[in-house]
Amino acid sequence: MKKIFAVIAMFGLLSLGMTQSVMAQEAAAPADQENVAAVDSAAAAVTEAPAEVAPVVEEESQSFHKALKVKFIEGNAAFMSLVAIAFIIGLAFCIERIIYLSLAEIDTNKMLKKVEAALEKGDLEGAKTVCRNTRGPVASICYQGLMRVNDGLDVVERSVVSYGGVQAAAIEKNCSWITLFIAMAPSLGFLGTVIGMVQAFDDIQKAGDISPTIVAGGMKVALITTIFGIIVALVLQVFYNFILTKIEAINSDMEDSSITLLDMIMKYNLKYSK
Repeated sequence: MKKIFAVIAMFGLLSLGMTQSVMAQEAAAPADQENVAAVDSAAAAVTEAPAEVAPVVEEESQSFHKALKVKFIEGNAAFMSLVAIAFIIGLAFCIERIIYLSLAEIDTNKMLKKVEAALEKGDLEGAKTVCRNTRGPVASICYQGLMRVNDGLDVVERSVVSYGGVQAAAIEKNCSWITLFIAMAPSLGFLGTVIGMVQAFDDIQKAGDISPTIVAGGMKVALITTIFGIIVALVLQVFYNFILTKIEAINSDMEDSSITLLDMIMKYNLKYSK
């Protein structure tokens, strides 16, 4: 009997242990399902996140352009169009000058070394050919000086100085137009400011009351036109200062090359004098 009770007790303990393990597994299953669901939702969020970022950036870029258009229209399209035209024409002159001056810049030292090498060999025509085949005002001035070598050093000097003035005027061409549009842009903005203030006072007079809603329209026109005019003037001024820097560099090269050419002519004066 004791053995039978012992066997029954063993079966009871085993069944109790299996029941507890099954209950533990069933209790853990929902938690595991919740963890899996949480992981799946996080992965879905991660995969969907890039798709949500692009529209936000696109909306921001679109909102900037839309805000710019709205401000342009709110600033009275007539005056804003005049400021825009001044900006476009002034920028066109700036680009034209930058291209011209960039093409006018050369390696002056290299050209002068070729000219000196030709003069040292007694090849005056070779020196002229070097200058003639080189672009820019520096080469043109040297060519004009070499053309009058046989007329004496004084004639060469006067020719170089005269033609240097012509080339200086050529590289400074259209700069006055740029300064005109730099001055016009804020002036048009200030004109819009004055007209906007007049509109604001007209609205106040018609309404017989001073309130923010009545004054806001005219003040908005006044401030927006001024802001755009100042921005246009600042942008054109930056380009204009860059152009002046290039003009100063070319003028310096013309002066240095003229002095160097006269020194070379004096050095080889016996070969080319009458």
